[in-house]
Amino acid sequence: MFSNGYFLLSIVLAGVGFLVQRILISKMKKYGGTPLSRAMSGKQIAESMLQYYNIRGVQVVEGQGMLTDHYNPANKTVTLSPEVFRGQSIMSAAVAAHECGHAVQHDQAYSMLQLRSKLVPAVQIASSGLQWLMLISFMLANRFPQLLLLTIGLFALTTIFSLITLPVEFDASARALAWLDNQNVLRKGPEEEGGRDALRWAAMTYVVAALSSIVMLVYLILQYMGLSRRD
Repeated sequence: MFSNGYFLLSIVLAGVGFLVQRILISKMKKYGGTPLSRAMSGKQIAESMLQYYNIRGVQVVEGQGMLTDHYNPANKTVTLSPEVFRGQSIMSAAVAAHECGHAVQHDQAYSMLQLRSKLVPAVQIASSGLQWLMLISFMLANRFPQLLLLTIGLFALTTIFSLITLPVEFDASARALAWLDNQNVLRKGPEEEGGRDALRWAAMTYVVAALSSIVMLVYLILQYMGLSRRD
């Protein structure tokens, strides 16, 4: 049955994602407890980076919860979790600069960020009922293979979005590390290596998400091809 393979694959992919998430949290705690040589909070670092690039109209605000840091291009807001916003650690410096890297991308009209932003509404609609559609299409696949084809189309859109996200995240990290190095916010040696390590594992969550999406998409396509052969 389609559902058996689907559930098994889902469990494996969820397990890999959980493992990477746990490692990321461990890294964030490690570098979150390592103070900077320069006593600057994440808020100060973010504001300094925005000022360096002469970016106006972007607010730096404090959010709620761990790992909730993000940049919203719609309202031009850099939201930093309390640990990052107030912290004066390697982790807070790296994360704050990374989110400002997205603001720099937006200001400089970075093509991949623009493309991702355009896809957001469509992906939100596609994702809203995708899990239910998958289950229904698996149960009724033999009678209504068109449902599985529709599922593949919607899932392909979310996969494309995941793939586009990768260069956006890697580029933001590269911009962040370059600025932190240029401004000597992270000193050469353990501080710089720690910042790089923290952002590397943050990026790994997106890599795992993209790979998981590709694997699941291939699985769905193979299931549809199997149905077509029977017909």
